[in-house]
Amino acid sequence: QVQLVESGGGLVQAGDSLRLSCAASTRTFTSYGMGWFRQAPGKEREFVAGVTWSGGATSYADSVKGRFTVSRDNAKNTVYLQMNSLKPQDTAVYYCAAVASEANYVKKLEWQYDYWGQGTQVTVSS
Repeated sequence: QVQLVESGGGLVQAGDSLRLSCAASTRTFTSYGMGWFRQAPGKEREFVAGVTWSGGATSYADSVKGRFTVSRDNAKNTVYLQMNSLKPQDTAVYYCAAVASEANYVKKLEWQYDYWGQGTQVTVSS
């Protein structure tokens, strides 16, 4: 069992930056690929960004490419999502997820992930 705890959400203005963190409680963090998803009001949850177990590969949704950066620190069992140039349409609850995988590609589908955090709210005002 892996517990994931997100932090770093908040209320910001358009153009601002935020960094989300997700701390994982596991001794085998490097056995997991990590992903960030988000769910806006009235919409389905969608893939935002992901990173492989080693950090060697990342992937992004088209809507955040060039603005968001996903990274991980395996020594700290933590994955990050640096969000720059935030837009009102980035407003959502952001979820961290883990998949038991040592694949060298990022998984992008909800059902592929084994563990989920509780989510952290990000609100971007115009």
